[in-house]
Amino acid sequence: MNHTYPATLHKQERICSKKLIDAIFAGTKSRSMSAFPLRVVYMPLDEEHNGNNASEQEDGNMPNTQRPKAKMLISVPKRYFKRAVKRNRVKRQVREAYRKNKSIIADKAVALAFIWTDAQLHDSEQVEKKVVNLLTRVKEKLEKTEDGNHHATTQEA
Repeated sequence: MNHTYPATLHKQERICSKKLIDAIFAGTKSRSMSAFPLRVVYMPLDEEHNGNNASEQEDGNMPNTQRPKAKMLISVPKRYFKRAVKRNRVKRQVREAYRKNKSIIADKAVALAFIWTDAQLHDSEQVEKKVVNLLTRVKEKLEKTEDGNHHATTQEA
């Protein structure tokens, strides 16, 4: 089911729920991987966290079939950049890189948390390469687990 997703980043694609953020960082179902200077913590979403309630379905801008299932957040710790201007620049770079390349993972129901792990600023091209790297690796891991779960359920039947 390959959809072409618009290169935009809607409110529905961002993680705002404190409950979902806590679930991602609780570590029970979530996994993480790094591509310096970024680290991504990801967790497959179930129906409870997917956020497909009636208020979001009434959004007339995007049909439900075209709405990406992936949700994301970005964290740039104050420990690395004391000045908000630099933190905002990094967030903008990561957000733009994700927006351009979200079609890699948009059809997977997953919550992603990008965390900056360096005290230096980087070029937007480097940041985009790292985001693409992480998105493809997360997609591969999710497909492996889906194939493993699908294989296990077909053997039981």
